[in-house]
Amino acid sequence: MAEIQTIAVIGAGTMGRGIAYAAAVGGYRTILEDVAASVLEQALDWIAQSLEEAVARGKLTAEQKQQALARITTARAVEDACRTADLVIEAVPEDMELKIEIFTLLDRFARPGAIFASNTSSLSITEMAAVTCRPERCVGMHFFNPVPKMRLLEIVRALETSDATIAACVEVGRRMGKEVVIVRESPGFITSRINALIGNEAFRMLEEGIASARDIDTACKLGLNHPMGPFELVDLVGLDVRLSILEYLHKTLGERFRPSPLLVQYVKAGRLGRKAGRGVYDYRDTATETARKAESG
Repeated sequence: MAEIQTIAVIGAGTMGRGIAYAAAVGGYRTILEDVAASVLEQALDWIAQSLEEAVARGKLTAEQKQQALARITTARAVEDACRTADLVIEAVPEDMELKIEIFTLLDRFARPGAIFASNTSSLSITEMAAVTCRPERCVGMHFFNPVPKMRLLEIVRALETSDATIAACVEVGRRMGKEVVIVRESPGFITSRINALIGNEAFRMLEEGIASARDIDTACKLGLNHPMGPFELVDLVGLDVRLSILEYLHKTLGERFRPSPLLVQYVKAGRLGRKAGRGVYDYRDTATETARKAESG
């Protein structure tokens, strides 16, 4: 398998822009695609700011920052983004129909040797690969938010993923500065499956009035040595994203993953986390964000 030199990232949202950042810093020519010009503009601004912060922290030199920025180009259509790419990573929302649509387009317009990867946190890579003529070149690459700071990369082997595809993606992860684990495809893989259970149980405890959100988070951080509490994490990831994962795991793995009614209620109310200004915690008053008060439900 030829060496990967160009990576296309489909979707310039939170995860897509983070993956593009990591690809460019890793030395790859990077094409970032989104159908919305405003989203692409915001993504490029975020990447530039994140690179500047990396320089300030001593993680990159000013020259490395400029080189990374120079490696990034943009596209407004999937077919344009994927034509010259050696690896295409889709980072669109967690919707199987949408991901299948993307993989169908990739199979039609990408070059024959290109690898297709999905950043899904729980969905079946095998199902996506089945709509292509190259299932052996389809794989999962599950990055974590925020991508520039989170070191883990789950590489997911689907039913027909080849060893050469796994090896190529492991090398990409290494150049991006990630610690790589390889997972046989299973609903939720490793981290999403465990996090879904922890976060769902935390919502049940909140719903039952066992403790406040803040105290549950504090207990997990200080007693279990978690870097973030379950409510801080779900606000970062997005309550809608977590609900979607739980609904899929409930469907595929059974009753223990049934979503908490309180989580469902929050999502229906539009309390989706940081991106919406309010989730379990309230982020709308940025002047007092660091002293925000936990909602009791």
